[in-house]
Amino acid sequence: MQKNTYVIAIGRQFGCGGREIGKMVADKLGIAYYDSELLIETAKNSGLAQEYFEAKDEKTPTFFSGILSLTLGFNSGTYLMSNSPLNEDSIYRAQSEVITQIADRGPCVIVGRTADYILRNHCKVISIFLHATMSDRVNRIISRGDCKTKKEAMARAEKTNKMRASYYNFYTDKKWGDAETYDLCVNSSILGDKGTADFIVDYVSKVINP
Repeated sequence: MQKNTYVIAIGRQFGCGGREIGKMVADKLGIAYYDSELLIETAKNSGLAQEYFEAKDEKTPTFFSGILSLTLGFNSGTYLMSNSPLNEDSIYRAQSEVITQIADRGPCVIVGRTADYILRNHCKVISIFLHATMSDRVNRIISRGDCKTKKEAMARAEKTNKMRASYYNFYTDKKWGDAETYDLCVNSSILGDKGTADFIVDYVSKVINP
């Protein structure tokens, strides 16, 4: 691990601009950014198709897959290339290894996937949670083409947030979206994407250079 490295781990409500804001923060600080890129790296490291990881990304393990995963080892070559079925828990372990390897390369922004918890004892982590008003989230969801109507967008936002909360709460000893879980919680509706990114950059700069 590089000396004085740090990771900005961003949790986010669906439709609040977490991906866009995270990318802006990384660009402003001149550091790496990872979101869906983690899936590509995990798939590359395991030798399996990226689609396997996309299908189970940030999904809570089922009861039976959780039991099956207990027989799997921690080495990616063992638990992904063995005869054991590919399941959410084994994918989580593979992704955790990739997140740790990424952190060792130097400062970066990682969106979602419990990066704050995975790296809690590995390097300096600045954990941030982004949220926004439902109306702003709905407008963003529709504008980027994820849904066509407000009703569909609201349902999609609620369902995705429940999945993210379930995933985070299952794999960590913290609570998704709870202020006590994070170093900083920000409502992106107040400052907008750019203003929120600037605010986070200012906060991070003060944290890493007190």
